[in-house]
Amino acid sequence: MNIGNAARKSGLPPKTIRYYEEIGLITADRASNGYRDYSGEDVHRLRFVQRARSLGFSVEECRQLLSLYSDRDRASADVKAIAIDKLGEIDRKIAELTGLRDMLGHLVSNCHGDARPDCPIIDGLSGRTGH
Repeated sequence: MNIGNAARKSGLPPKTIRYYEEIGLITADRASNGYRDYSGEDVHRLRFVQRARSLGFSVEECRQLLSLYSDRDRASADVKAIAIDKLGEIDRKIAELTGLRDMLGHLVSNCHGDARPDCPIIDGLSGRTGH
């Protein structure tokens, strides 16, 4: 199938599919006319990558997961190790975002939001406190 059909079936834009091919994440055959020719398995791999990316896996992590997916002798422990690392990364990001939210919430709650020029939000962003 051509790239347009592969895009519709995988839910990925053609530009993304071309990029994944360019970096060697997937490989499409070439038809006699030189156009890309995607198989059903290619579309399945594209969906696999799309789902992995939606869970926050990087392109390189997707490369590892695709390699493990293709290896029928893989140990599930190898797959789990990648997922555990990603889960830890997500937990760190959540903790960072929670800290940012708490800090910004504190600044907002301490700002009067009136016509006065004194603003704890500006002071907090500038590093000044206690004015």
